[in-house]
Amino acid sequence: MNISNQIEETAIVVPMNDGIVYPKFLRTIAKLLTILFHPLFIPIYVFLWMHLRFPTEFAGMDDHTFNIRAFGVFWTTAFFPAFVVFILWRLKMIKSLDMNASTERIIPYVATMFFYWWMWYLSRNFTDQASALKFFYFGIFLATIPGLIFNNFFKISMHGMGIGGLIGAVTLTCYMYGIYLGADLIILFLLSGLVLSSRLILKAHNNFELYMGVFTGLISQFIAYYIFS
Repeated sequence: MNISNQIEETAIVVPMNDGIVYPKFLRTIAKLLTILFHPLFIPIYVFLWMHLRFPTEFAGMDDHTFNIRAFGVFWTTAFFPAFVVFILWRLKMIKSLDMNASTERIIPYVATMFFYWWMWYLSRNFTDQASALKFFYFGIFLATIPGLIFNNFFKISMHGMGIGGLIGAVTLTCYMYGIYLGADLIILFLLSGLVLSSRLILKAHNNFELYMGVFTGLISQFIAYYIFS
């Protein structure tokens, strides 16, 4: 019996609500939200948000340096992990880019773990950007560890982990700098609800997988904040 079969046999199966048939336009919107708020895009979104809301934390960075840094964040946390998935797909090691099976997500998890760790490792030496980014990068790295472990038993939602990490990062950053950004938080929670609902509409996950994803992403940010505070 190979590893794939062992994982499939020990997986926790929670039935999907297949009885509901959603309209095509609703599924199209859900697919768009799923792409726009893919977990690989969360790091660059947080980086840009911090620059927008806390510009004084980036005072030592000119426009050219900022563009290079932003490109580096996107390249490291989004492009390279996505490229690994693309290569796996081209080599027919995974059936689709959606990675519907838990077994297809093992290598991407490991690759993403490395790139997130590398982003955090580099950020330790940056003194010209928001210090909150250090705990955020470490938090998304931490989230990949339980994500990989839980993946052996059920298909934990990566989108849920991304949303949980985003909520944790924004909330803790506001707390860290002693500022309340009510509008940002309201928009964030509304978008979070839409994205998570989109995963249900597309029948990519069930409630349990989404809740566990959000919890994992959220608690990882709190642990990282506690370590670096």
